[in-house]
Amino acid sequence: MDLTRRELLKATAAAAAVGTGALAGAGSAAAMAAGAPCGAQASAAQQPAFVAGSAAEPLRLWYRRPATQWVEALPLGNGRLGAMVWGGGKYERLQLNEDTLYAGGPYDPTPSDALAALPEVRRLLFAGRYAEAEKLANATMMGRPKKQMPYQPLGDLQLDFLEVSDVNGYRRELDLDRALATSTFEARGLQHLREVFVSPVDQCVAVRLSGDKKGRIGLRIGLDCDHVESEVVADGDDGLLLRGRNGDAFGIEGRLRFAARLRVLPSGGKMRRLGDRIEVTRADEVLLLLTGATSFRRFDDIGGDPEAITRTQLDAAAGKSWQQLLDAHVAEHQRLFHRVAIDLGRASEAVAELPTDERVARFADGGDPALAALYHQFGRYLLVCCSRPGTQPANLQGIWNDLLSPPWESKYTININTEMNYWPSEANALGECVEPLERMVFELADAGSDTARRMYGAPGWVVHHNTDLWRRTAPIDGAEWGLWPTGGAWLLQHLWDRWDYGREPGYLEKVWPLFKGAAEFFAATLVEDPATRAMVTAPSISPENEHPFGAALCAGPSMDAQLLRDLFGQCIEIAGLLGVDADLAARLAGLRERLPPHRIGRAGQLQEWQQDWDMDVPEIHHRHVSHLYALHPSSQINVRDTPELAAAARRSLEIRGDEATGWGIGWRLNLWARLGDGEHAHQVLAMLLSPSRTYPNLFDAHPPFQIDGNFGGTAGITEMLLQSWGGSVFLLPALPKAWAEGRVRGLRVRGAASVDLAWTQGQLGQARITSDRGGRYRFEHRGQALVLELAVGQSAILEWQAGRLVRA
Repeated sequence: MDLTRRELLKATAAAAAVGTGALAGAGSAAAMAAGAPCGAQASAAQQPAFVAGSAAEPLRLWYRRPATQWVEALPLGNGRLGAMVWGGGKYERLQLNEDTLYAGGPYDPTPSDALAALPEVRRLLFAGRYAEAEKLANATMMGRPKKQMPYQPLGDLQLDFLEVSDVNGYRRELDLDRALATSTFEARGLQHLREVFVSPVDQCVAVRLSGDKKGRIGLRIGLDCDHVESEVVADGDDGLLLRGRNGDAFGIEGRLRFAARLRVLPSGGKMRRLGDRIEVTRADEVLLLLTGATSFRRFDDIGGDPEAITRTQLDAAAGKSWQQLLDAHVAEHQRLFHRVAIDLGRASEAVAELPTDERVARFADGGDPALAALYHQFGRYLLVCCSRPGTQPANLQGIWNDLLSPPWESKYTININTEMNYWPSEANALGECVEPLERMVFELADAGSDTARRMYGAPGWVVHHNTDLWRRTAPIDGAEWGLWPTGGAWLLQHLWDRWDYGREPGYLEKVWPLFKGAAEFFAATLVEDPATRAMVTAPSISPENEHPFGAALCAGPSMDAQLLRDLFGQCIEIAGLLGVDADLAARLAGLRERLPPHRIGRAGQLQEWQQDWDMDVPEIHHRHVSHLYALHPSSQINVRDTPELAAAARRSLEIRGDEATGWGIGWRLNLWARLGDGEHAHQVLAMLLSPSRTYPNLFDAHPPFQIDGNFGGTAGITEMLLQSWGGSVFLLPALPKAWAEGRVRGLRVRGAASVDLAWTQGQLGQARITSDRGGRYRFEHRGQALVLELAVGQSAILEWQAGRLVRA
């Protein structure tokens, strides 16, 4: 039974006083972590080992003080609307985002002289005149403008409380299980409770301000905005309307209109308007509802009416009670979030009582495996909150950004960062969250067909290393970063995974035109390298690394060949499964054989280029490890089937070093897990989950904030526990000593199946697989294999007995 409001306030105050405890809702989180259905009770005798045992810690971030900077605020989101909650006592700020609010408008950056320059750029590359080729490419082949449009904030909801001065017993929380931010404290004899969520059901930000005594809530409420063309006006007697136009950027005129609409719903007390603020006094509690929208409909259509949209959404939400709004929000959030539970062991008693930021500061000291599990689930939480069906994909900062000109424009960098955002999705049972990315690929294929024709004289479609809301596909920034034509090939790997993990009937027919179009582009643009006779991409780069000849531009970098090896192989398989395009499949098979092979260089490393340049580059510890794509996220190179190449990849990792940007460390974590080195992977995780790479609110520090490191960390923890590649499922392939006992429930593997695991003293106890669609599954553990045939919906339990993997 739920606690009453007064009981909840008292319980929260008590928890804040001792620095431990949890708000109501911990019971459902504990049941989830224990493996039981929400609300169900299950004894150890009734359940296999992977769901028996004590519950994991509640899934909460908590702090002893309000946020004093943006990277301490707590993130909420419904995929489209984002809010960063500061949790202030006297002054509260909710910084707001809407996922289609980018600068500019539809534009065409395709360079007009690229096609004419292409043969000469290629000639210079093959002649070894790399710097000259790069200079010519910069003059003729780059997008105009050379930059893309930045993602921009919507505004701020500002709350100025009238009777709050000294604050006692403060506690601030983010409940991942309910996607609910709260702050509690005592001021002038009133125990305050403030609650915020962003509803994916009712498409609104909802705030409730309450206390343990009636008639004591008073505040002034306003909307602020940094956009030059914006204003706040009255919206009836109980609301405010923020409206405006987005910004210009890099010579592109801002053409989007936006709106945020606020309604103030007090219980008791009085309400009046004070200029552009609304004042409430002596209320029992206050409910605030806010909606936001832009005029964006599609990358080439900005004809929407944000004021009408926000009015309709707000009127619908205001017709419901707080509890109705909250219940619908929590149910929809948990529909996705509850699919996976993870327990890596409990923190020591002294550590478990610490606030989240203090635990991050101590993680490298050991004794806190529960923080790794919390970090894993925080990544899943972020993906649910920033990428839902019908929204935009997660950009460099998910949906959370407070700057008109954010770092790297907070757009989509598709030479690693966008892809890393979705690495945790399939294995962590969040396949629906890939829908925005899938839709973006369809739009990029549309826009990229024009780029392919005008820049390369080729059929099909192409996109380079960046894109934005307007789905621009021409190369940007400079040839040394942007003239890389295989961004679309990498994005398509997520659509392949969507098929491979879900095996949804009809999905391959849906996405085949995308694969076919990308393959047709490369079939038309690959050229023969006169030195090696291989068919290569030219011009291209190995993102974003400079080779020893004063340039990055080259022909046939290793990563391109690896990506095309996957793309062509998948096209051949899809064509066979669908019984279509046999001629194209045959042509791709021939081209695939002529792609540059993996090469091992003089230092025993996997070569980044066709030439053995790796040891002579200006930045031997470069943040990118592009040529290791073949090890992860691909599996062309792996410890089982290609041990010599895997050893070369390991040598490359050793040379490159572990220290990197946040996302760079995240990639290294996944690579060490693929190599089966759990201890080294855990060392890298400790680097990622440290104050230098993780902000107090657990956001990843590039620095500054980029969300890809969070998602890379979640994916890496998953890879340490379960891998699915090469026709096999690998159980506990990189388990570190620090996680000697634990359980995980609900992870997904290729072939449309879920896997639960339990282990003790570093040894596999039980694994349960449940097949959605039936099929043949091969399991491996410590070099031992077991093959199962399962029917639709059938489950099987595996155990490790006397050095063998057996079916229980």
